[in-house]
Amino acid sequence: MTVLPDDGLPLAAEFPDATHEQWQRLVEGVLRKSGKDVSGDAAEEALSTALEDGLRTRPLYTARDGAPDPGLPGFAPFVRASRAEGNVAGGWGVRQRYAGDDPVRVNEAVLADLENGVTELWLAVRPGTLGRVLEGVYLDLAPVVLDGGAEAGALARELLGTYRERGVSAAEARGNLGCDPLGHEARTGEAVGFEDAVALAAECVRDWPQLRALTVDALPYHEAGGSPAQELGLALAAGVASLRALTEGGLDVEQALGQLEFRYAATADQFLTIAKLRAARRLWARVAEVSGAPGAGAQRQHAVTSPVMMTRRDPWVNMLRTTVASLAAGVGGAESVTVLPFDHAVGLPDAFSRRIARNTSTILLEESHLARVVDPAGGSWYVESLTDELARSAWEFFQEVEQRGGLAQALRSGFVEERLTSTWQQRRRRLATRREPVTGVSEFPFLGEKPVEREPSPAVPAGGLPRVRRDQDYEELRARSDAHLAATGARPRVFLAALGPAAAHTARATFAANLFQAGGVEPVHQPVSVDADTAAAAFAASGATVACLCSSDALYEERGEAVAAALKAAGARWVFLAGKPGTHSGVDSYVFAGCDAVDVLSSTLDRMGVA
Repeated sequence: MTVLPDDGLPLAAEFPDATHEQWQRLVEGVLRKSGKDVSGDAAEEALSTALEDGLRTRPLYTARDGAPDPGLPGFAPFVRASRAEGNVAGGWGVRQRYAGDDPVRVNEAVLADLENGVTELWLAVRPGTLGRVLEGVYLDLAPVVLDGGAEAGALARELLGTYRERGVSAAEARGNLGCDPLGHEARTGEAVGFEDAVALAAECVRDWPQLRALTVDALPYHEAGGSPAQELGLALAAGVASLRALTEGGLDVEQALGQLEFRYAATADQFLTIAKLRAARRLWARVAEVSGAPGAGAQRQHAVTSPVMMTRRDPWVNMLRTTVASLAAGVGGAESVTVLPFDHAVGLPDAFSRRIARNTSTILLEESHLARVVDPAGGSWYVESLTDELARSAWEFFQEVEQRGGLAQALRSGFVEERLTSTWQQRRRRLATRREPVTGVSEFPFLGEKPVEREPSPAVPAGGLPRVRRDQDYEELRARSDAHLAATGARPRVFLAALGPAAAHTARATFAANLFQAGGVEPVHQPVSVDADTAAAAFAASGATVACLCSSDALYEERGEAVAAALKAAGARWVFLAGKPGTHSGVDSYVFAGCDAVDVLSSTLDRMGVA
């Protein structure tokens, strides 16, 4: 029971508030215990985390971390929501993507999903198949979004013809025709004019008030390794280019703004995703304001769980990634959310993976009730600060693109690819050193897992910006191991030469086993412990060609050189030591937290003769 004084205030009110400086002094004390003698702001900085785009996440945010007023939901600058009611009325749209060359099978998947929770369709199909794909679909209830690439115009006209044939009224036809000339160029390197897009936009304004003609797709930039600010800046540049084309084609600014939908990636970094979607609305509101239509700058957003984070090994973990990403997309205010099936990176999804994907949104909406609060992250000092910093960084990059003549010129000159590649190489380094761990791939891999097999997905467009994945370097290593297994009946092996009792070697033996398995190298830890007299026989029985010493620093000094010599005498081509680098005789190299795991594993496979 809470006891209140006579004035009705909690008893805590009698105690003075702690100051920021007092908190910093406590932080200093903790850091000193870990060997870091820093004070004041430097102590706080020591606990900060570096993000892409030069941003940093600090350990503590307070009211003094000011950010611009985000306004109210549904009002400029639309940071808090594009609509005053947010997604409260019906939740976000559960938009599933469908691709494939067989319209009958695509139609079966569409109907099954619509009956079980999907509310919107995203179709990447060929012209001439749309009627069959949409057979049995109530087009007055299910919005349709097209992804036609170079054939976007033909696919869009086929959809409009289908609406007319089936008697769907103009007020009931909802969705997006999917014209995205710059997105197509980013994917393929093929320049496509805006003529079709402008003509279809004019037709939508005139005859189809609930349809939009253009998509501004930021996924090509995200999938090329771009940072959140780069993704936002390039989406903004694409949006501005589309706005110019539409107004030059005869639409007024408000009409042109109403013809665009923006598509962003949602990652498992939930706060960055939330801030990115909020920042995107603020940036687009600024574009609308300077274009003379401040009240029409509400950006319609479609969030897709990131293809870059999807892994081919241990794909079941993708369910966790997409759950966090879709939660962030919903909290961030996206009107439509696509959860990619967990087997997306493997091939065409099956019925089970599509079910899990659609049910992810269903659970978040119907059980967690995430859509019942508009902008639940609003007011968080951290989220508001991150939104502001991300918006400023994105605006700077957008201005760089505009200074180079706009997005089309920036793509053709190689500027966009150069900047995205630079960002990706930095991230690739963090992945290689496991500073950015990937569960099931670079951390906790399971060599004995049964591969998930699916039919191949349709070929993706090529010729433009590259497509990257977080798992790609480790996937190449695992593929080499798989080929060796298929050719010889066994995986390449490393012998873990553990010294002393379990208390001394377990931590480093576990670390080493985890690291080597990330490259498809099977660790052999039998017997549990060896010494100079038993190491040679144990190594010979292991079938390995390299070895790794695992123990405490004290036992390395006491026994390490003798055991390393025994292993070399028994034929070990290379001897690692799990621990900080030193000068141990007989040890060729060291594996430790922060080492370049990809380089270590690649060179190890080379030494083993694994092609």
